Amino acid sequence: MTGLYRHQLGEPVRTRIITTTLLCVVLGGAVACQPADDAKPPATGAPTKAPAAPTTAAPASSKPAKSKKATVPNFVGMGLQSAQDAAQELGFYGLTSHDALGRGRMQALDRNWKVCNQSTPAGTTAATSTVLDFGAVKLEEACPAKEGEAPSTEGGTMPDFTGTSMKAARGALDASTSITATDATADGRMVLMESNWQVCGQTPSPGTALNGQPVEFMVVKFSEECP
Repeated sequence: MTGLYRHQLGEPVRTRIITTTLLCVVLGGAVACQPADDAKPPATGAPTKAPAAPTTAAPASSKPAKSKKATVPNFVGMGLQSAQDAAQELGFYGLTSHDALGRGRMQALDRNWKVCNQSTPAGTTAATSTVLDFGAVKLEEACPAKEGEAPSTEGGTMPDFTGTSMKAARGALDASTSITATDATADGRMVLMESNWQVCGQTPSPGTALNGQPVEFMVVKFSEECP
C-alpha cells in the first residue's frame, strides 16, 4: 500500500521538478525564471491595436491672397451691357452704374443705356477688386458735359430743386419729411414714376430753414416745359 502511494505521488513530483527546471533553462536568457504554475496563459482575444498617431492640420496661411491688377480701358461711349462684359473679362466684378442726368433712374435693362463717364479713369492700373461705377444715359439721350451735384440740405436750409427730378428731390430731404408732389399743369395727373418728373416750383422757397415742416413740389414731365 505504501509502495503504491509512493509510485503515484513520487513520479508526478519528479516530473514537476524537471518541467520547472526546463522552463527556467529555456526562458532564462530572456526573462526571469518563474514556476510553471505561476505562468499566465496567453491572451486569446484580438490583438491590441497601437493608438493612432495624432494628426495635425496644416496651419492656415496668414498671408491674404494677392489682388490681381489690370489696366482699366476706356468704357465711355460703349453700351452699358458691353462695358460691363468687357470689365468682367479683365477680372473686374465689382460693377455699378447710375443715372448720369441725376434723375435717379434705375438701369433695369443695361442694353438700353450707354456709358458717359467712369469712376476710374481709362489707362489706370487698378486692383481687380476695385469697384467701377459707370454714369449712363439712355441710348437716345445726350451725355451731360458734366454731372451736376445732387441737391444737399447741409446747413439745415431748403435747397433750390428747380429742374431736379422729383425722385432726387425726395431723396435729398430727410426721410421723415412730409412731401407732396402735384402736377403743375391743369391736367391733374398722378405723379407715379417720380424719376420722369422735374421740379418747377417748391414750398418752402430755397434758403428757408428746415424745421420739419411739410414740403410741396409742383412738377411736370421732363419732356414738358414748366408753366
